[in-house]
Amino acid sequence: MADLSGKTLFISGASRGIGLAIAKRAAADGANIAIAAKTTEPHPRLSGTIYTAAEEIEAAGGKALPLVVDVRFEDQVQEAMEKTAAAFGGIDILVNNASAINLAGTESVSMKGYDLMHNINTRGTFLCSQKAVPFLRKSDNPHVLNLSPPLNMEVRWFQNHVAYSMAKYGMSMCVLGMHSEFARDGIAFNALWPRTAIATAAVANHLGGDLMVARSRTVDIMADAAHIILTRNSREHTGNFYVDDEVLAAEGMTDLNSYQVDTALDISELAPDFFV
Repeated sequence: MADLSGKTLFISGASRGIGLAIAKRAAADGANIAIAAKTTEPHPRLSGTIYTAAEEIEAAGGKALPLVVDVRFEDQVQEAMEKTAAAFGGIDILVNNASAINLAGTESVSMKGYDLMHNINTRGTFLCSQKAVPFLRKSDNPHVLNLSPPLNMEVRWFQNHVAYSMAKYGMSMCVLGMHSEFARDGIAFNALWPRTAIATAAVANHLGGDLMVARSRTVDIMADAAHIILTRNSREHTGNFYVDDEVLAAEGMTDLNSYQVDTALDISELAPDFFV
Protein backbone atom coordinates (compact mmCIF):
# COMPACT_ATOMS: atom_id res chain seq x y z
CA MET A 1 0.00 0.00 0.00
CA ALA A 2 1.25 3.48 -0.86
CA ASP A 3 2.21 5.69 2.03
CA LEU A 4 3.40 9.22 2.75
CA SER A 5 6.87 8.40 4.01
CA GLY A 6 9.20 11.32 3.39
CA LYS A 7 6.43 13.49 1.95
CA THR A 8 5.97 17.05 3.18
CA LEU A 9 2.49 18.30 4.03
CA PHE A 10 1.53 21.93 4.66
CA ILE A 11 -1.71 21.86 6.65
CA SER A 12 -3.60 25.01 7.59
CA GLY A 13 -5.44 24.87 10.90
CA ALA A 14 -3.52 21.77 11.99
CA SER A 15 -3.32 22.57 15.69
CA ARG A 16 -6.49 20.59 16.46
CA GLY A 17 -9.43 18.66 15.06
CA ILE A 18 -9.49 17.25 11.54
CA GLY A 19 -6.32 19.05 10.49
CA LEU A 20 -4.33 17.53 13.34
CA ALA A 21 -5.84 14.08 12.69
CA ILE A 22 -4.76 14.22 9.04
CA ALA A 23 -1.30 15.32 10.17
CA LYS A 24 -0.95 12.46 12.67
CA ARG A 25 -2.12 9.89 10.11
CA ALA A 26 0.55 11.10 7.69
CA ALA A 27 3.09 11.21 10.51
CA ALA A 28 2.50 7.52 11.15
CA ASP A 29 4.03 6.93 7.71
CA GLY A 30 7.02 9.12 8.55
CA ALA A 31 5.85 12.31 6.81
CA ASN A 32 6.97 15.87 7.47
CA ILE A 33 4.23 18.24 8.62
CA ALA A 34 4.15 22.03 8.59
CA ILE A 35 1.55 23.09 11.13
CA ALA A 36 0.24 26.41 9.83
CA ALA A 37 -2.10 27.82 12.46
CA LYS A 38 -2.63 30.80 14.76
CA THR A 39 -2.92 29.21 18.19
CA THR A 40 0.21 29.61 20.28
CA GLU A 41 -1.45 29.80 23.70
CA PRO A 42 -4.13 27.47 25.13
CA HIS A 43 -7.72 28.64 24.59
CA PRO A 44 -10.48 27.93 27.13
CA ARG A 45 -12.81 26.46 24.49
CA LEU A 46 -10.29 25.17 21.95
CA SER A 47 -7.78 22.50 22.84
CA GLY A 48 -4.28 22.44 21.40
CA THR A 49 -1.64 24.82 20.08
CA ILE A 50 0.82 24.55 17.22
CA TYR A 51 3.38 23.37 19.77
CA THR A 52 1.26 20.63 21.36
CA ALA A 53 0.31 19.54 17.85
CA ALA A 54 4.01 19.29 16.95
CA GLU A 55 4.58 17.05 19.96
CA GLU A 56 1.72 14.75 18.93
CA ILE A 57 2.92 14.59 15.34
CA GLU A 58 6.46 13.68 16.35
CA ALA A 59 5.16 11.10 18.84
CA ALA A 60 3.22 9.55 15.93
CA GLY A 61 6.43 9.14 13.94
CA GLY A 62 6.67 12.26 11.81
CA LYS A 63 8.66 15.47 11.76
CA ALA A 64 6.87 18.69 12.66
CA LEU A 65 7.43 22.35 11.90
CA PRO A 66 5.10 24.59 13.96
CA LEU A 67 4.48 27.88 12.16
CA VAL A 68 2.43 30.83 13.34
CA VAL A 69 0.25 31.56 10.31
CA ASP A 70 -2.95 33.53 9.83
CA VAL A 71 -4.13 32.56 6.34
CA ARG A 72 -5.68 35.99 5.90
CA PHE A 73 -2.24 37.52 5.44
CA GLU A 74 -0.28 36.96 2.23
CA ASP A 75 3.14 37.66 3.73
CA GLN A 76 2.63 35.12 6.50
CA VAL A 77 1.55 32.40 4.08
CA GLN A 78 4.42 33.08 1.68
CA GLU A 79 6.99 33.06 4.48
CA ALA A 80 5.57 29.85 5.93
CA MET A 81 5.72 28.09 2.56
CA GLU A 82 9.34 29.14 2.13
CA LYS A 83 10.27 27.99 5.63
CA THR A 84 8.60 24.63 5.01
CA ALA A 85 10.43 24.08 1.73
CA ALA A 86 13.73 25.11 3.31
CA ALA A 87 13.26 22.78 6.28
CA PHE A 88 12.10 19.70 4.36
CA GLY A 89 13.36 20.19 0.81
CA GLY A 90 10.03 21.03 -0.79
CA ILE A 91 6.27 20.71 -0.43
CA ASP A 92 4.31 17.73 -1.76
CA ILE A 93 0.85 18.27 -0.31
CA LEU A 94 -1.30 21.20 0.74
CA VAL A 95 -4.32 20.61 2.95
CA ASN A 96 -6.63 23.62 3.15
CA ASN A 97 -8.31 22.86 6.44
CA ALA A 98 -8.49 26.25 8.19
CA SER A 99 -12.08 27.41 8.34
CA ALA A 100 -14.48 29.66 10.24
CA ILE A 101 -18.16 28.98 10.89
CA ASN A 102 -21.05 31.32 11.65
CA LEU A 103 -24.54 29.96 11.05
CA ALA A 104 -26.39 33.24 11.56
CA GLY A 105 -29.04 34.28 9.05
CA THR A 106 -28.68 37.23 6.74
CA GLU A 107 -30.13 39.81 9.12
CA SER A 108 -28.14 38.53 12.09
CA VAL A 109 -24.66 37.94 10.75
CA SER A 110 -22.36 40.90 11.28
CA MET A 111 -20.15 42.04 8.44
CA LYS A 112 -17.18 41.31 10.69
CA GLY A 113 -18.38 37.71 10.92
CA TYR A 114 -19.05 37.61 7.18
CA ASP A 115 -15.58 38.92 6.38
CA LEU A 116 -13.92 36.49 8.78
CA MET A 117 -15.52 33.48 7.10
CA HIS A 118 -14.79 34.64 3.58
CA ASN A 119 -11.24 35.74 4.37
CA ILE A 120 -10.34 32.43 6.02
CA ASN A 121 -12.43 29.96 4.03
CA THR A 122 -12.49 31.17 0.44
CA ARG A 123 -9.68 33.72 0.32
CA GLY A 124 -7.39 31.72 2.62
CA THR A 125 -7.83 28.60 0.50
CA PHE A 126 -7.17 30.54 -2.71
CA LEU A 127 -4.11 32.24 -1.19
CA CYS A 128 -2.54 29.07 0.20
CA SER A 129 -3.14 27.26 -3.08
CA GLN A 130 -1.62 30.10 -5.09
CA LYS A 131 1.51 30.22 -2.94
CA ALA A 132 1.89 26.43 -2.86
CA VAL A 133 1.73 25.82 -6.61
CA PRO A 134 5.37 26.77 -7.39
CA PHE A 135 6.54 24.27 -4.78
CA LEU A 136 4.04 21.57 -5.73
CA ARG A 137 5.18 21.64 -9.36
CA LYS A 138 8.48 20.16 -8.20
CA SER A 139 6.85 17.20 -6.44
CA ASP A 140 6.42 13.82 -8.12
CA ASN A 141 2.87 13.37 -6.76
CA PRO A 142 1.50 16.78 -5.75
CA HIS A 143 -1.89 17.15 -4.09
CA VAL A 144 -4.11 19.92 -2.80
CA LEU A 145 -6.99 18.78 -0.61
CA ASN A 146 -9.67 21.24 0.49
CA LEU A 147 -11.92 20.38 3.43
CA SER A 148 -15.04 21.61 1.69
CA PRO A 149 -18.37 20.25 0.46
CA PRO A 150 -19.69 18.98 -2.85
CA LEU A 151 -21.17 21.80 -4.93
CA ASN A 152 -24.80 20.96 -4.22
CA MET A 153 -26.77 24.03 -5.23
CA GLU A 154 -30.01 23.17 -3.44
CA VAL A 155 -31.85 26.05 -1.77
CA ARG A 156 -31.93 24.23 1.59
CA TRP A 157 -28.16 24.57 1.93
CA PHE A 158 -28.32 28.34 1.56
CA GLN A 159 -31.58 29.56 3.02
CA ASN A 160 -30.63 29.49 6.70
CA HIS A 161 -26.96 30.49 6.59
CA VAL A 162 -26.19 31.93 3.18
CA ALA A 163 -23.00 33.69 4.35
CA TYR A 164 -21.45 30.46 5.66
CA SER A 165 -22.56 28.43 2.64
CA MET A 166 -21.02 30.96 0.26
CA ALA A 167 -17.72 30.84 2.17
CA LYS A 168 -17.50 27.04 2.16
CA TYR A 169 -18.62 26.72 -1.45
CA GLY A 170 -15.92 29.19 -2.39
CA MET A 171 -13.38 26.62 -1.23
CA SER A 172 -15.04 24.00 -3.43
CA MET A 173 -15.05 26.35 -6.40
CA CYS A 174 -11.27 26.53 -6.06
CA VAL A 175 -11.24 22.77 -6.68
CA LEU A 176 -13.59 23.12 -9.64
CA GLY A 177 -11.36 25.65 -11.39
CA MET A 178 -7.86 24.81 -10.24
CA HIS A 179 -7.98 21.09 -10.99
CA SER A 180 -8.29 21.95 -14.67
CA GLU A 181 -6.03 24.99 -14.56
CA PHE A 182 -3.12 22.99 -13.15
CA ALA A 183 -3.79 19.62 -14.77
CA ARG A 184 -0.82 20.12 -17.08
CA ASP A 185 1.40 20.34 -13.98
CA GLY A 186 0.03 17.10 -12.57
CA ILE A 187 -1.24 18.80 -9.41
CA ALA A 188 -4.38 17.17 -8.03
CA PHE A 189 -7.06 19.41 -6.54
CA ASN A 190 -9.77 17.57 -4.62
CA ALA A 191 -12.31 18.26 -1.87
CA LEU A 192 -13.23 16.04 1.07
CA TRP A 193 -16.34 16.34 3.24
CA PRO A 194 -17.89 14.15 5.96
CA ARG A 195 -21.16 12.28 5.63
CA THR A 196 -21.95 12.83 9.30
CA ALA A 197 -21.05 15.42 11.89
CA ILE A 198 -17.48 15.03 13.12
CA ALA A 199 -16.61 15.37 16.81
CA THR A 200 -14.67 18.63 16.73
CA ALA A 201 -14.70 21.85 18.73
CA ALA A 202 -16.87 23.43 16.02
CA VAL A 203 -19.56 20.79 16.55
CA ALA A 204 -19.34 21.05 20.32
CA ASN A 205 -19.38 24.85 20.37
CA HIS A 206 -21.71 25.71 17.48
CA LEU A 207 -23.88 22.73 16.60
CA GLY A 208 -25.37 21.28 19.76
CA GLY A 209 -22.72 20.48 22.35
CA ASP A 210 -22.26 17.04 23.90
CA LEU A 211 -25.49 15.62 22.49
CA MET A 212 -24.36 16.37 18.95
CA VAL A 213 -20.85 15.07 19.63
CA ALA A 214 -22.34 11.75 20.79
CA ARG A 215 -24.10 11.45 17.40
CA SER A 216 -20.90 12.19 15.48
CA ARG A 217 -18.03 10.22 14.06
CA THR A 218 -14.46 10.79 15.17
CA VAL A 219 -11.87 12.78 13.26
CA ASP A 220 -10.15 9.50 12.38
CA ILE A 221 -12.58 8.79 9.55
CA MET A 222 -11.57 12.02 7.82
CA ALA A 223 -7.89 11.32 8.44
CA ASP A 224 -8.13 7.85 6.92
CA ALA A 225 -10.11 9.10 3.93
CA ALA A 226 -7.62 11.92 3.36
CA HIS A 227 -4.72 9.46 3.54
CA ILE A 228 -6.28 7.35 0.79
CA ILE A 229 -6.79 10.38 -1.45
CA LEU A 230 -3.31 11.79 -0.87
CA THR A 231 -1.59 8.52 -1.75
CA ARG A 232 -3.36 8.21 -5.10
CA ASN A 233 -1.78 9.20 -8.40
CA SER A 234 -2.28 12.95 -8.67
CA ARG A 235 -2.60 12.87 -12.47
CA GLU A 236 -5.36 10.26 -12.38
CA HIS A 237 -7.39 11.42 -9.38
CA THR A 238 -8.22 15.12 -9.50
CA GLY A 239 -11.28 17.37 -9.61
CA ASN A 240 -13.30 15.18 -7.26
CA PHE A 241 -15.67 16.12 -4.46
CA TYR A 242 -15.18 13.20 -2.14
CA VAL A 243 -17.34 12.17 0.83
CA ASP A 244 -15.49 10.29 3.57
CA ASP A 245 -17.52 7.06 3.68
CA GLU A 246 -17.50 6.77 -0.12
CA VAL A 247 -13.70 7.01 -0.17
CA LEU A 248 -13.44 4.22 2.38
CA ALA A 249 -16.06 2.08 0.62
CA ALA A 250 -14.05 2.27 -2.60
CA GLU A 251 -11.23 0.61 -0.67
CA GLY A 252 -13.50 -2.13 0.68
CA MET A 253 -14.06 -0.52 4.09
CA THR A 254 -17.80 -0.59 4.77
CA ASP A 255 -18.01 -1.33 8.51
CA LEU A 256 -17.54 2.14 9.97
CA ASN A 257 -18.89 1.53 13.47
CA SER A 258 -15.44 1.96 15.03
CA TYR A 259 -15.43 5.59 13.87
CA GLN A 260 -18.52 6.48 15.90
CA VAL A 261 -18.17 8.39 19.15
CA ASP A 262 -20.97 6.23 20.55
CA THR A 263 -20.55 2.80 18.96
CA ALA A 264 -23.89 1.65 20.40
CA LEU A 265 -25.84 3.95 18.10
CA ASP A 266 -27.41 2.73 14.87
CA ILE A 267 -26.07 4.48 11.78
CA SER A 268 -29.50 6.06 11.27
CA GLU A 269 -29.08 7.87 14.60
CA LEU A 270 -25.91 9.70 13.52
CA ALA A 271 -26.22 13.41 12.75
CA PRO A 272 -25.83 14.17 9.03
CA ASP A 273 -23.49 16.99 8.07
CA PHE A 274 -24.44 19.98 5.97
CA PHE A 275 -24.37 19.88 2.14
CA VAL A 276 -24.76 16.07 1.69
